[in-house]
Amino acid sequence: MDNIIIIIAAVLISLAIGVVIGMIYRKKVAESKIQGAENEAKRLVDLAKIEAENLKKEEIFKAKEEIVNSRKELDQEIKERRGEVQKQEARLIQKEENLEKRSENFEKKEQEVEKELQNIEKQKEEIQKLYESEMVELQKIASLTKEEAKAKLLSEVEKELTAEKAALIRENEQKAKEESIKNAKELLSYAVQKCAADHSQETTVSIVALPNDDMKGRIIGREGRNIKALETLTGIDLIIDDTPEAVVLSGFDPLRREVAKIALEKLIDDGRIHPAKIEEMVEKAKEEVEDTIKEEGERAVLETGVIGLHPDLVKLIGKLKYRTSYGQNVLNHSIEVSNLARIMAEELGLDPKLARRAGLLHDIGKALDHDMEGTHVEIGVEVLKKYKENPLVINAVEAHHGDVEPNTLEAVLVQAADAISASRPGARRETLEAYIKRLQNLEEIADSFEGVEKSFAIQAGREIRILVKPEKVSEDKMTILAREVAKRVENEMDYPGQIKVNVIRETRVIDYAK
Repeated sequence: MDNIIIIIAAVLISLAIGVVIGMIYRKKVAESKIQGAENEAKRLVDLAKIEAENLKKEEIFKAKEEIVNSRKELDQEIKERRGEVQKQEARLIQKEENLEKRSENFEKKEQEVEKELQNIEKQKEEIQKLYESEMVELQKIASLTKEEAKAKLLSEVEKELTAEKAALIRENEQKAKEESIKNAKELLSYAVQKCAADHSQETTVSIVALPNDDMKGRIIGREGRNIKALETLTGIDLIIDDTPEAVVLSGFDPLRREVAKIALEKLIDDGRIHPAKIEEMVEKAKEEVEDTIKEEGERAVLETGVIGLHPDLVKLIGKLKYRTSYGQNVLNHSIEVSNLARIMAEELGLDPKLARRAGLLHDIGKALDHDMEGTHVEIGVEVLKKYKENPLVINAVEAHHGDVEPNTLEAVLVQAADAISASRPGARRETLEAYIKRLQNLEEIADSFEGVEKSFAIQAGREIRILVKPEKVSEDKMTILAREVAKRVENEMDYPGQIKVNVIRETRVIDYAK
């Protein structure tokens, strides 16, 4: 039993010793690991410090390089500026030298001028002395003083003048008697022309109201580009003067004038005025005038009761709204002739439908006589034949000025109705028709030349504006063309004053960004 206890105690003691030894060993192992970790941490810290130092040195080196580069660039810029300053200084020095030379030249010229003035003064004195000596010699030779010679000369001249005055008075009295009738006729002609001026103005001028006077500057545009574009596209002359809040459109063609008026009103309403917008508005105005022409034709047909007309003929009738004959509106004249012919036909028991149809169409050629060769009667007959109109109507149209014999009584009634409408007091004015014919002849002469695209008579016939095709007419040929047109106008036309021939050659390039 005691041995067992001893053995157990020994075992326990050996276990305790083993435990203690194990603990000591573990402690040493842990201490060695801690020491290794501390050494590793210290090594890492040292490496980090070294790397940080290296990075710091690199950054300092880069900064130094940038500073050096900046200094180089700054030095280069300073050199360049110094060079510029030196050049400017050299220029200034050169200018100063030039100014000094000029001042020296001016001083020399002033001295020369002073010398010349002194010489002139000396010459004047010498001439005066010679003049006085000559007068003395003349008085000695004539045995008369200056005053006595002058008085005698005046007396002789007065006698001669008295005789000449008497003869001139008698001659002028005789001329006055002979020319009194001629002067009276010229005075009456002047009075008649002055009286007709108001009517001519009404038929050749349109007025467009403006919201304010500032709009005038916008219509003119920079360097006049807007007003030039509008005048070129429409062929109408714009007159912008001191008239408050108004622009005057002047042109002999009512159709062009109406297009210009509508386009200008649209531009004023829109507010954007520039060449591209002007071109757009002119096209819209032309479309609007076309619609108006159609409406006026339909109104005339409805008012006269003529049915079955071709749509193109209806448009031509509407176009007569913008045509005048001797100052009379041709559309109103045609409607009046139609109604008069119908009334007379009804009273006489003839065909009123035929009479009113022929009366409405009798001046249809005037809608195209600006664009086609021939009289309005010939043009009207051709148009009516083209649209297969009734032969009796065609005969009435052809006979209404006595060019052919009328085949029907209705044709005779159309002749009578045309004469009645034209002969009413104040219906027509010869001066306006002659004026418009002159402007039309002016445009026809310009259009007859090769290379002319369009021509417009403006400024009441005092100017013809010619637009040429740039590919056919060169810059040099423009001068020759203007001269040839002017010569042709001088030889073929009678006109007061002078006519300006203005040739315009415009090259336009258009492309599209897609």
